[in-house]
Amino acid sequence: MPVIEVTKDVGTHSITIVAQFAATVERLWELYADPRQLEQVFGPPTYPATFVEHELTEGTTSKYFMTSPEGEKYPGLWRITSVDRPNGFTFKDFFATENFEPAKDLPASKCSYSFEPTAEGVRATYVSVFTSAEALQEVLDMGMEEGATSSINQIDAFLSA
Repeated sequence: MPVIEVTKDVGTHSITIVAQFAATVERLWELYADPRQLEQVFGPPTYPATFVEHELTEGTTSKYFMTSPEGEKYPGLWRITSVDRPNGFTFKDFFATENFEPAKDLPASKCSYSFEPTAEGVRATYVSVFTSAEALQEVLDMGMEEGATSSINQIDAFLSA
């Protein structure tokens, strides 16, 4: 499995997931930059994502929804805050309304995805920081750790196909 470490830190209201992929930094970047590729691995396997808008450029907004096995749609959006191609990017992550506005009643986070070359391929570090320990706990109770881990664990198979 690509995920090699998950760290939850109540003091900093954060969760960090570290994964190792048998790919190059450039190839992993391509996956995140291309919405059609990203759809293949973003979201847990039973909740696939569809990106309506996506461009990894500072100042843009990515809009997507995940679809449950019952057909329910769960929208989300990223506001891209910085891009360091191919080494990573940062964004503000929101649960969203059906009109792709930030949901006011659900926690948002500041995220950083960084990619660094290793002898085995690429090490990816995914960090999400919430505004409070309660907000972190809320998303953990919603299954965020399991969902993110199962999503990330799909990447190696996709990249090797």
